[in-house]
Amino acid sequence: MTIEADMVATSRRQWIALGVLCLATLLVSLDLFVMLLAVPAVTKALGATSSQQLWILDVYGFMVAGLMITMGTLGDRLGRRRLLLIAAAVFGIASVVAAYSVNPGMLIGARAVLGIAGAAIAPCTLSLISTLFPDERQRAKALGVWAGCFTVGAVVGPIVGGVLLNHFWWGSAFLIGVPAMVVLLVVGPFLLPEYRNEKAGRIDIPSVLLSLAAILPAIHGLKHLASHGAGVQSIGALVVGVVFGWIFVRRQRRLDDPLVDVRLFTRRTFSVTLGSMLAFSMLSGGVMVFVAQYFQLVQGMTPLAAGLALVPGMLTTTVAFQVAPRLAQRIRPSVLIPAGIAFTVLGMVMMSQATSTTVLAIAFAIQCVGPAPLVTLGTNLVIGSVPPEKAGSAGALTQTSNEFGYSLGIAVLGSVVTAAYRGHMDGRGGNSLGEAIAQGATGDLLDQARDAFTSGLHLAAGITAVALAAVAVLLAVTLRAIPALSRR
Repeated sequence: MTIEADMVATSRRQWIALGVLCLATLLVSLDLFVMLLAVPAVTKALGATSSQQLWILDVYGFMVAGLMITMGTLGDRLGRRRLLLIAAAVFGIASVVAAYSVNPGMLIGARAVLGIAGAAIAPCTLSLISTLFPDERQRAKALGVWAGCFTVGAVVGPIVGGVLLNHFWWGSAFLIGVPAMVVLLVVGPFLLPEYRNEKAGRIDIPSVLLSLAAILPAIHGLKHLASHGAGVQSIGALVVGVVFGWIFVRRQRRLDDPLVDVRLFTRRTFSVTLGSMLAFSMLSGGVMVFVAQYFQLVQGMTPLAAGLALVPGMLTTTVAFQVAPRLAQRIRPSVLIPAGIAFTVLGMVMMSQATSTTVLAIAFAIQCVGPAPLVTLGTNLVIGSVPPEKAGSAGALTQTSNEFGYSLGIAVLGSVVTAAYRGHMDGRGGNSLGEAIAQGATGDLLDQARDAFTSGLHLAAGITAVALAAVAVLLAVTLRAIPALSRR
């Protein structure tokens, strides 16, 4: 075989291997976006309360956020391919358990296990991409494909999930990713490269426990705040989370081989990029949950129709993720990333005024342009700034900011929507529109409950527009010295 033919074969293997990694991403994406449509059916079938609904929605994301850094570090030590395949198997088994849950507690538990597996899948795929594509421009394209595959899952998930929910029981929606898991387990060992840092130190177990002790009380505090308002329990839990977070950071500074190298956060570009990804996923992701609920609970759409209403936005995101790496070779990040966020701001402004399904669907499609430049270039900047043996940890940090932000957005913006709902309902109709419908609300009470939910959605979208405009300005200033990809 000639050198040129060998290079072509190697390149082909790289992109086929990327396809396998994208399959794992598709697996996680399907589970996430099907859940958005399944919540009303789950609530009706299992009798979930408003608090349990929130736990069902975002316990997955919080477990991912709490353990992703640990899993990224574990992948660097144990082997990234090995951990990915183990996690895929666990994810598939937990999906089956979730599908056949008989009460909200069992479903929440299955979702938590899914989150643990998902915490390993995301950093392993990202770190393996950095191994497969050491060239920065190729890596940016690969990341665009990887992120685009996530949105493909977001497109396929609502459609297939809607069909399943229309024709089968709600648990069938959780089984979509199982065939993909089987394919990954069969072909992954042959196509994916293995990478393990032989010189890595041991994982500091106290740091793992401290990270969970910081995140889980904070989660409980946010949940309780969303369901019951400010009180001793919610504020106390938040304080406990902050205290353990402070202890965690202090420990990382003293360790020779920390779970998280907190010194990276002294770099302004690094910290601002991660913080912006956190803020973006928190705000835009949180609003998306309530858009899906609006289509079903306010407009009375079937799960399939609601899924189809989300498809234009998912397609917009898919295209944007493929275009962003190409634009990044000519346009500086300080221009391209804020320009993308500007689309999201425009969509949120429209959404804050929307009173029809058509306008809301168009607004949602416009705002879906925003994630592509930020996620693609932000992830590339973070992963490219660390040595190969730290790629797992770096990928975990980027995904932690995204996943934790998404789940935090559900809790925080959920509190906003709930507060607006309560303010309009004056103690009637439960704590949410879902509860009002479950309690059999009809006539004027149901109309009032739907108007109250719509007002909450408008308020959440307006807050998001203002906050993301500030994020865009911050990024424009912070990234102004970074050149386009072709000039590096």
